[in-house]
Amino acid sequence: MYWKDKVVFLTGASSGIGAGLAVAMAQRGATVGLLARRAELLEKLAKECGAAGGKARAFACDVTDELEVASAAEKFRREFRRIDILIANAGIAGRGLDARINKPSDVKKIIDTNLMGAVNAVHAVLPQMLEAGSGQLVAISSLAGIRGLPGSAAYSASKAAMTAFFESVRLDTAGKGISVTIIQPGFINTPLTSGRRNKMPFLMELDDAIPMFLRAIEKKKKFAAFPWQLATIVRAGRVFPAWLYDRVAGKRRFRE
Repeated sequence: MYWKDKVVFLTGASSGIGAGLAVAMAQRGATVGLLARRAELLEKLAKECGAAGGKARAFACDVTDELEVASAAEKFRREFRRIDILIANAGIAGRGLDARINKPSDVKKIIDTNLMGAVNAVHAVLPQMLEAGSGQLVAISSLAGIRGLPGSAAYSASKAAMTAFFESVRLDTAGKGISVTIIQPGFINTPLTSGRRNKMPFLMELDDAIPMFLRAIEKKKKFAAFPWQLATIVRAGRVFPAWLYDRVAGKRRFRE
């Protein structure tokens, strides 16, 4: 019954993890504000959420636009009187040679979406949560943010920064009724990972991953990482000396 009548603001809602979470929460009785750029997909998803037993509202806007995100949150809050949970899920990975060699414009796009998009979403909901003395902020980060990965400089940097940002927010809001959950998934079969030539270790199907996201949010975990096999390996890598980490990770090309 955790999700019954919860009001959830979800970014990156139009496909992949976002769409999967939206339907799952709607099935459990939540009201979901769907934010993404693709209006047609959002409207279709909103109808699917309604058919699943919940309520949904679609807000087509760019998460990198601070004012658009704030406006969407305000419209959603005005209709349903509050926002209980923010799930900052919007993210892009970057593809092609330019992303791998760190072309500044490509890096900026990834950082703007993955990090600043989350910052914009937090800014749009946190003041009202603090005023109410309750709320939950959820970051959909990544195991890729724990240490740098080959071919992933911008993506790893954006997720590392996102994790640090939400952890700092958790410390800043301690004792004020706000819980912060940082979720670090590994490889999940979504449009974000499709088309890659190299095998991704411990690749999870979306339907298997969604319950893990939900449980982490329901339990208000400070950190959650899965699948456990990959999470264990990646976390162990944090204590590797640089020479050993380079030898182990340097030849891995999961994102190509």
